[in-house]
Amino acid sequence: MKLIWPKALILGFARIIPPVAKSQQPDAALANKIDSVFSAATSADSPGLAAVVRKNGHILFERGYGVRDLRTRARIDAQTNFRLASFTKQFTAMAVMLLVKDGRLRYDQTLTEILSDFPDYGKLITIRNLLNHTSGLPDYEDLMEVLETSKGPLWSAEHQIQDSEVLELLKKEKAGKFASGTSWSYSNSGYVVLGLIVAKISGQPYREFLQSRIFAPLKMNQTILFQKGKNKISNRAFGHSKENNALKETDQSPTSATLGDGGIYSNLEDLYKWDTALRNHTLLSEKESQQALLPVKLNDGSQTYWPKEPGSDNLNPGKPVFYGFGWFLDPYKNHRRMGHPGSTLGFGTVIQRFPDDDLSIIILCNRTDIEPVNLSVQVANILFSSKN
Repeated sequence: MKLIWPKALILGFARIIPPVAKSQQPDAALANKIDSVFSAATSADSPGLAAVVRKNGHILFERGYGVRDLRTRARIDAQTNFRLASFTKQFTAMAVMLLVKDGRLRYDQTLTEILSDFPDYGKLITIRNLLNHTSGLPDYEDLMEVLETSKGPLWSAEHQIQDSEVLELLKKEKAGKFASGTSWSYSNSGYVVLGLIVAKISGQPYREFLQSRIFAPLKMNQTILFQKGKNKISNRAFGHSKENNALKETDQSPTSATLGDGGIYSNLEDLYKWDTALRNHTLLSEKESQQALLPVKLNDGSQTYWPKEPGSDNLNPGKPVFYGFGWFLDPYKNHRRMGHPGSTLGFGTVIQRFPDDDLSIIILCNRTDIEPVNLSVQVANILFSSKN
């Protein structure tokens, strides 16, 4: 039976849900509650979002709201591709884990073992440190700012910093922000370096490794690691930001070309396949996957915390943080959770997985004034309070 909710005809699309057992049939009242969360966030003629909710192995809810861009006014649907931003990190972590499975990498391998010309401060930074944000690598955006202060503008939306340039900036430093394993700080630099390591160890460009080892096996046929001039994004959503109370296209920044930390574009249809693969342990066995789901501890066994100093990538200054390999692992209302947000110029994304509840929520936005994490929590609250 095809279920189409009336509001979806106005705001976007409604997924055709395949027939399922009576006990698993979507509940109209529940779907309307979920829809009310998303429909309040945007309007039919504005940039918006796409969302999918999976429960017990079935799609409970999936809809698009608004338009891909303000030029064509093309509708957002299940095939609309959004920039994932830091949502990408779980794919980078999976790529590393696949190479460990192959016996070509080790979690205790150091940065200087792999990149022999890296400075001495990399001698104690391991692959594990890079994966769980305890490496202490300097933030490449801070290094860009310092260099541009002395030399003037070097990067722009048209001339974006590349991964190789990020590595060169890191190589010019004499020390990290802290000794590896002694503190925790969210690190885009670490995931850029991990993407470079995957390419070096595999002998393939990073985008090709992701395609051959993750996207193709899972039939994620519309998902790509975007590199301008080397591939193209189909059904592309363009990013937008609110300026002077109006939405303006703001799709690219000086840092939009880096790969391992945020370069993937994908859509609901493909990310549902990714979520299913995680559920079924398609790429890694359950035992192999457990490495990604162990909250990091510091070298002395102590709890990790967000840095005390506020910053753009510091979501909860001074508060405890639980992170594995490409996943935040903070529980929510006593529900075990693995998730990751993504935020970049014009886009906001999130995946929230509650394994014990067999519940997943994925939200992709092409405007920065919508907060997908907050929306996902509202949806989770609806489902946790529901008897269905």
